[in-house]
Amino acid sequence: MKPDKIKAALNETICSLGNFSWFFASNPQKDFTRKRKMPFEKVITSILAFRNGSLTNELLDVFQFDSRVVSTSAFVQQRSKILPAAFEYLFSAFTKKVEQNKTYKGYRLLAVDGSDIQIPADANDMGSFYPGANGQKSYNLLHLNAMYDLLGHLYVDAILHKSRRSDECGALTAMVDRFDSAENAILLADRGYESYNNLAHIQKKGWKFLIRIKNGATGITSGLVLPKEDAFDVPFQLLLTRKQSNSVKELQKGKNSCKFFPSKARFDYLPKKQKNRDAVVFFKLSFRLVRFPISDTMQETIITNLDADEFPAAEIKRLYAMRWGIETSFRELKYTLGLLHLHSKKVEFIHQEIFAKLTMYNFCESITQSVVIQQANKKHDYKVNFSAAVHICLQFFLGRIAPPNVEAFLARYISPIRRGRKYSRRLTPKAAVSFLYRVA
Repeated sequence: MKPDKIKAALNETICSLGNFSWFFASNPQKDFTRKRKMPFEKVITSILAFRNGSLTNELLDVFQFDSRVVSTSAFVQQRSKILPAAFEYLFSAFTKKVEQNKTYKGYRLLAVDGSDIQIPADANDMGSFYPGANGQKSYNLLHLNAMYDLLGHLYVDAILHKSRRSDECGALTAMVDRFDSAENAILLADRGYESYNNLAHIQKKGWKFLIRIKNGATGITSGLVLPKEDAFDVPFQLLLTRKQSNSVKELQKGKNSCKFFPSKARFDYLPKKQKNRDAVVFFKLSFRLVRFPISDTMQETIITNLDADEFPAAEIKRLYAMRWGIETSFRELKYTLGLLHLHSKKVEFIHQEIFAKLTMYNFCESITQSVVIQQANKKHDYKVNFSAAVHICLQFFLGRIAPPNVEAFLARYISPIRRGRKYSRRLTPKAAVSFLYRVA
């Protein structure tokens, strides 16, 4: 899709929001009913254009230093009229217009992961507040759960929780269940999503799963008899039930045949309680456990329902490595697009900005993918430098660059692709960067 069509898709989605502004307004009978300098669409556009400056500088930039620029207090009053749901709808509707549904062996590759976002400290918000320990300052966290298309390089779904109330497994099942595409997909996830309930939801969807699990005696492998080798590929046909009967106990003697779920354990496809006279209800789960070494002393274990002939152990290892694409996208979202630079202390406003950043990430990635880079006679393959692309695409969105100039600019700022390069992580804790003009 060409940049002008991508921009048109975003503008059309913003206009469609404006046509139903009352639906996304805090007070539908009053908000955005009068003509003002900051109508509904302008507020949306302004928040989409935010980077890492102060609110004053952001507004000056959006208005191009025009004397009619609104004050920060006036802008805050206008944005307070818009529900965060408006930005969630914008993100979802725009993404559906630009996603390309690229496949690998006929499957879309969808990764699910979560990331914490530190926000200004507020001791009264018990859902996100963490008191400092060992001399550290107190802090508040939101938790973003996201589903990412690894081949299309787009976020396709997201759920935001306050960190103390976050439920990564619940977020995964919600995103899987509401995904409206009929295409085959492989869902990739890390150990935080190890759960029989997650596997069942993915299986019921008709998708394939590829999830890293714990190597120890806890988690999915508990109660299963596994080979003692460092590398293996073992199929399982496991019956899950909540009822302990003589027939179930007999099945459990096989170790790898049947597993009992207590009523407190989350599993959505079995009744929570069964009376003695009720027939035993089973849920059949089919999967493979694949273990392979990643170093001389470490192994990884993957649970998957992919066919062993089409996806042998070596292919499973390569596929799981592709999951790192969502980790890279989180880094770009936070540091390149400026998700860590917040322009308010109110959680509702931060919610707006998070989904605005997700929308602009997809906008920038869609445009960069449309750029053709000449690879001939070069030592490395090259890609568009995403840091430069974000700035260029933002200027394009605001109407300061026109096609085909935007494509020409993007093609000038490229970076080599160095596959297989590894670096040690250098992680240091960082405080949230927030706008301090007023508590908004």
